Amino acid sequence: MIPIVLLSLYVRLRYFFYLRSSGKFPQSPDSDWYIQYAHNLMANFKIGSDMNDIMYIGYNLLLTVLLAIVKDPVNVLFIQAVTAGLAVILVFKIGRMLFNLRTALIAAFFYSYSWDITLWTTYILTDSFFISLLLLSVYLLLKCYESDKKRYKILFALSALYMLVFRPAGILTLGFMLLYIVFNLDRRRVTAFLKKHRLAIGGVLTAAVVAIVWIYAGGKLDSLVASLQFNAKKVLYNQYANGWIYDLPSPQDHKFRPDYTINVLNSLILSFIINNWDHIMILYGKRSIAFLGRWVWTTDVTTIAGLKKLAWHLLPSALFLIATVAAIVNKLFRKASIVWLLIFSVFLFCIIFFIDGMFRYKAPSIPFFAIAAAYGADRAIYGAIWIIKKVTGKLPWNKGKYSL
Repeated sequence: MIPIVLLSLYVRLRYFFYLRSSGKFPQSPDSDWYIQYAHNLMANFKIGSDMNDIMYIGYNLLLTVLLAIVKDPVNVLFIQAVTAGLAVILVFKIGRMLFNLRTALIAAFFYSYSWDITLWTTYILTDSFFISLLLLSVYLLLKCYESDKKRYKILFALSALYMLVFRPAGILTLGFMLLYIVFNLDRRRVTAFLKKHRLAIGGVLTAAVVAIVWIYAGGKLDSLVASLQFNAKKVLYNQYANGWIYDLPSPQDHKFRPDYTINVLNSLILSFIINNWDHIMILYGKRSIAFLGRWVWTTDVTTIAGLKKLAWHLLPSALFLIATVAAIVNKLFRKASIVWLLIFSVFLFCIIFFIDGMFRYKAPSIPFFAIAAAYGADRAIYGAIWIIKKVTGKLPWNKGKYSL
């Protein structure tokens, strides 16, 4: 593990110290908001009921604690870089638990040199810590299946709950992790558990519903609901109505004349989606293609250099496809489906909302792409060795024809 960890740390910290020596860390308007919010939280410790207060509370509290300890945001970036570097251990262990040692080594190598992982350690944003937290949650989830020790179940529950409030994407991510749990349940044990504890489970669910109704009826969630509706309207009337694939205009956008009529259950959101469903489907299709990367719009198949570049860009997708087929054939897909489910959750998030120009929201899928591609590479290597052995085994010199 030591060479792998040192490589990952070297890649991350080399770029960090390069930016620090130049004094030019990248800036983001969202970073300024997070830092200002953290300072206000330190001064007043007042958490509002707006969407940004509630749905980012996990990251806001983490950043507040870190700034209270290390003071300078640059020191927070250093902690992010070290955390992302050490997270290669989790990539390695997940790859080994789901597949094999060779896959784990290749996945760790892919992760170490991933530019996206390095890039987002240089911003005061949720992304870098969220990726590390997601890897930790997946590792703990897999340990729950490997071991009967209760501590792994408790730690997974805590990490999953923290991810739920770390940022909004965590809700969808956790949903797909729960789907993985459902896929791998022993139905007989679940049925026996539900029968045995049906009264307690029913009481907890009833209490939860009553609490939610009481909070909603008391107007405690009005600010949260209003901010969610405002952000949904902003996405619909900016990204959707303008046919944007990314968060800003691009030549590949789908231009159309939207229908703003509100005629479905008096809902702005439902009315817009239903009245413009055909254009929205085209927009989703373009985003699906764009998810691969901006290179899809600049592909050149008329020159040798262009074809080489296209082959290089398609290599990860080819390895991913090989991994998918191999996992199904080798009956590993059910066990390893967490990798594909989490990639799909990120894909779905980007398609429904938007793919930002820097592919920031795609970043949480990168470690799992690395693991899947690594398994594809492992199977490709295995297949190549098998073919070489078969071919050389039929050659004359292997049969003693030219032996002395």
